Amino acid sequence: MIICKSPREIELMKESGRIVAECFKVLKASIRPGITTKELDDIAERTIRAEGGESAEKNYGADANGQGGFPGTICISVNDTLIHGIPSKDIKLKEGDIVSFDIVVKKNGYMADACRTYGVGKISPEAERLMRVTQEAFFEGFKQVKAGNYVGDISHAIQQHVEANGYSSPREYTGHGIGTHMHEDPYIPNVGSPKTGSLLRVGMTIAVEPMVNMGKHKTRVLSDGWTVKTRDGKLSCHYENTIAITADGPIIITSYEGEEFHVKS
Repeated sequence: MIICKSPREIELMKESGRIVAECFKVLKASIRPGITTKELDDIAERTIRAEGGESAEKNYGADANGQGGFPGTICISVNDTLIHGIPSKDIKLKEGDIVSFDIVVKKNGYMADACRTYGVGKISPEAERLMRVTQEAFFEGFKQVKAGNYVGDISHAIQQHVEANGYSSPREYTGHGIGTHMHEDPYIPNVGSPKTGSLLRVGMTIAVEPMVNMGKHKTRVLSDGWTVKTRDGKLSCHYENTIAITADGPIIITSYEGEEFHVKS
C-alpha cells in the first residue's frame, strides 16, 4: 500500500533529511587514509544524536530477541562492497579507495534515507567516472519523478544512462518508498520499462538510489548476512536521495546547501 504524506508530514521528513545531509558534510570532511570505518560510524552516531535524531539502521532486522540486527549506525561500503557494509575497526581506508555512506535517520517518527560515495585522496580516473555516472543516473531518474508518471519511467531512465556508459545495475536491490518506515511501497528498481509500475502521485515520498557496478550486475552476500559485494570483484558505487512529490513538483530533502554535484537537475 502506497502511503501519501501530508504537507505537515513532509516537513517532518525534511528535518530528518537535514540531519542526513549534515552527516554527509561531517563525514566527507573526516575521510582520510588510515581512518577506520568504525571511527567514521562513531562520527555519524555523534552527529545524528547531536541533531536530535536516531539511526534507523542500527539493529534493523533484529529478531524478537533483539538478535541479528544490523550492528552499525550507518552502512559504510568500500570499493567492491555495493551496500550494507558493516563498520569495523579492522577496515582502514586507503588512498585511492571509494567509500559510500548510506544513512537513514529517524526523528519525530519520520525517516529520510540517502547515500553518497566519496573518493579517498586521489582516486583513479576509472573510479571518478563511475562515481560521476552513478550520480548522473540519479538525476536522470529524478527528471521522471513527477505526478502522472510511473515508477518504470524512473527505472528506465536510470538503466538507460548506466548501460549507455558500459556499466550495470544489480537486480536484487532497489529504491523504495519511505516515511514512518524505512521501506514502504512502491519499490523502485534501477532497471525497467516506461509506463510500468505504480503511478506517481502528489504526497509520495520515495528513495531513488542508483547502485552501479563497473562490471557485471551479479552480486554475492558474505557470511555475515549483510555485506553485499560485486561477484566479479570490480568497483561499485551508490548514490541516493529521498524525494518528496509536492504540488509544486519534486524536491530532494537529503542534500545540503552548497553540496557539490557533477550535474544538476
